[in-house]
Amino acid sequence: MPLPRPQQPSSSPTSSGNNNRIGLSLVAIVLCFYTFGLIETVWHLPSPNHRRRAWLGKLGKKFGGNSGGSSSSSSRQLQLPKIGGSINLSKSGISDTGEGDDDHIDEGEEFDEQYNSSGDDVQNDENAEPIPAAQWPISIRDEDGDFEEVVHPGHKAKGHPDVMMMVPRFWVDDPTSVHQNTLMTRELAMRIGSCIEADEDGDKARGDECLLKDRTIFVAIASYRDWQCRDTVTSIFSRAKYPERVRVGVVDQIVEGEDGPCDAPYKSCKEDPLQELCKYKSQLDVFQVDAQLAIGPVFARHLGHRMYRGEYYYMQSDAHVTFTREWDVDVISQQESTKNEMAVLSTYLTDIVGSIDPNGKSLRDTRPIMCNTDYENGQNNRYLRHGSQPEAQPNIHGMPQLEPYWAAGYSFSRGHFVVNVPYDFYQPMIFQGEEMSIGIRGFTIGYDFYAPERSVCFHHYAEGKNKRLRDRVPHYWENSNQYAGAGVKAMFRLLGVVHMNPEISPDKWDHTEEEKYGLGGVRTPELFYEMFGVDVVNKKTEQHLCQFVETGQMHHMFNEFLRPDGMGIDYSKISYRFKDPFKRKSKH
Repeated sequence: MPLPRPQQPSSSPTSSGNNNRIGLSLVAIVLCFYTFGLIETVWHLPSPNHRRRAWLGKLGKKFGGNSGGSSSSSSRQLQLPKIGGSINLSKSGISDTGEGDDDHIDEGEEFDEQYNSSGDDVQNDENAEPIPAAQWPISIRDEDGDFEEVVHPGHKAKGHPDVMMMVPRFWVDDPTSVHQNTLMTRELAMRIGSCIEADEDGDKARGDECLLKDRTIFVAIASYRDWQCRDTVTSIFSRAKYPERVRVGVVDQIVEGEDGPCDAPYKSCKEDPLQELCKYKSQLDVFQVDAQLAIGPVFARHLGHRMYRGEYYYMQSDAHVTFTREWDVDVISQQESTKNEMAVLSTYLTDIVGSIDPNGKSLRDTRPIMCNTDYENGQNNRYLRHGSQPEAQPNIHGMPQLEPYWAAGYSFSRGHFVVNVPYDFYQPMIFQGEEMSIGIRGFTIGYDFYAPERSVCFHHYAEGKNKRLRDRVPHYWENSNQYAGAGVKAMFRLLGVVHMNPEISPDKWDHTEEEKYGLGGVRTPELFYEMFGVDVVNKKTEQHLCQFVETGQMHHMFNEFLRPDGMGIDYSKISYRFKDPFKRKSKH
């Protein structure tokens, strides 16, 4: 039987319809490729202010599935506290992670990490500007929806990497892009710090040209269930001579419904709008955290560093402090009198009792100085801890006095100190040791520590008439059982980063983001230990260091080596090594 003959092309209506369908199919295919190309083009456009492209992420999930892997039914889904409206109420807690693999990264978030706010590719462009433009006024309220999702470090240490938090992004995410493991130039330092008044070109980063009264101040406060937090904030604004240049950022760790928020005035703002918490509410950012997520001052102050937005000066304070009248003018005057761009004024604070009169004037002519430090045991380690510090009238007049150590309870510096020495994210449940971490890291980046000549604030200790009220304030270690063991791991990291545990193999501690939260390249930790008599091998210190520091010997000897451009003291020119003077005398 013969095979059927193939049908010849025909111009019949049926044949034409087939051709039309084929043509339309080809057009549809071309349009698909065109649409895909358009999406790819939009995807790679610069992203303003690190905004996450949520619609693109959803589109990718809808058509491409979950590229991070299979969904996990074990993800923790705890709800955030729901209070109020704006972000100065700053509600944060454990986020609802929903479904998805723990390691999945949203495409928009991954993209934003590759680009800075101007859209420059910071991974490939070595000349990309690491410092954002100076702005004032400014608030994290303006960044609603632009926070960063992080793994809670306490839960991570306990093996729960799916417990997430939404936190503000760092103003500068990579400190090494600024200090570059060498001495920061003065020109670069002058580009960090906002001024209330812009120059003729509209630039608010004016450096030394900014008038002292126009230089902005960011005050960071870490508070744990502290009823006096609102009083501290009130004191800051009410006692400042120029409160319009002050911005306060509070990390408020509370139990909702049980503890009063730090930004809640005693009366409603409608009833009394002249209360400082009402008058200056636009200059107060309160990042509220569920108290169960509190894992010590290091993490709380890390969050505080994330709230910094390029202010000229940075001040760190506890949540139960009262300030003196015109404190802002006084402390800036002291800071500038050092003529040292890398100066950090820091000390333990004097008790409030008998220190301030009803008008806010200081009644003290003495101040503490940081020099009494020795080893103690804790967290399965031996580490340096500050003891009680000597308080007396200063031996140096007309400026603050050099000291070797930094204190967490009070610190005042230029804003770039926060940029270059951010609190370590990976140190949960650390209390003792915090000051060694920041102080020694700061030393290696080129900062110098000074005791203020005059105290501009005083501390409410749980002593005397304040003991009963202060003893009512809970402490973060009420969460210790929840995070048992996390502090031991964190202490190994803390000591390892600053080279204080040479007997421990480096593979025994966590090196995550060590460059970001690590040392600088101006000085070494070993230089600090040798110069100030710290034996990190035998865990001993040369005693009576205060004889060298408190008397002013250190100041007179070291301050003459302040660099001509004011960029810190040049320790390469100092050969001095402290030895216990009483030990030498006993040998003779």
